[in-house]
Amino acid sequence: MTQTIHQEINFNVNSQRLYDTLTNSVQFGEATGGAPTEISTEEGGSFSCFGGMIVGRNIELVPNKRIVQAWRAGNWDAGVYSIVKFEFNEKGQETQLVFDHIGFPNGQGEHLEAGWHENYWKPLERYFA
Repeated sequence: MTQTIHQEINFNVNSQRLYDTLTNSVQFGEATGGAPTEISTEEGGSFSCFGGMIVGRNIELVPNKRIVQAWRAGNWDAGVYSIVKFEFNEKGQETQLVFDHIGFPNGQGEHLEAGWHENYWKPLERYFA
């Protein structure tokens, strides 16, 4: 059985600011605590976050609308990737992020679900405050 994570988070910024922060190495690093970050802004380009703890490739980049990535944690078996999708829906002055994470190794769901909140959503909320 395939595990999935589905989360919907509202940020008090427009979709461009949220998209830019998730795809810009400097901004993402600042928002998430300053660990070394390298993010390509090209489809097919690689990314490395949290000092290499998270790595992968950009599959699809639609500015201010969608990011799809092949994503993996550094401690997973070699060659094992999951898929993450960030969809941006502007709602007035806010952007609703609809997030889906699929295809990760069995037994990782609870850890990953908490990790998205602790390492991504909460730091981004503080960064935008």
